[in-house]
Amino acid sequence: MAVPVRASEAILGSARPWVLLAFRIVVTVLFLLHPASALGLLDGSAPAAPMIAISAVEIVCVLLVAVGLYTRVAAFLLSGMMAFAFFVIHTSAGWNWIDNGGEPAALYCWVFLLLVVLGPGPLSLDRRRLGD
Repeated sequence: MAVPVRASEAILGSARPWVLLAFRIVVTVLFLLHPASALGLLDGSAPAAPMIAISAVEIVCVLLVAVGLYTRVAAFLLSGMMAFAFFVIHTSAGWNWIDNGGEPAALYCWVFLLLVVLGPGPLSLDRRRLGD
């Protein structure tokens, strides 16, 4: 015997693909500020040479996440990059996430790991590419 579905669960279930799409887009817009800043696009400063390559990878990967193309791979790379940034760069200034500036890196690490697990959802180019 089937258990009746509550109306709120049905409504939330139908909104899930759209919320996941909005989540991917909002995360992309917010995250893009970081490589743009590292490249000096926000303040006109000259970027350090290693930051050019790192920022280019971040920009390409996060744009893939936004459109939902190779999402799990791109999100995995971004999650790893953010974990590296937190543990190697930020913790050298101490373990307090607020004081060492590592809070955004830690948060983005988990956000992208969540997208690795959840995938891009039905409103994505991956869905079209894989024919699901």
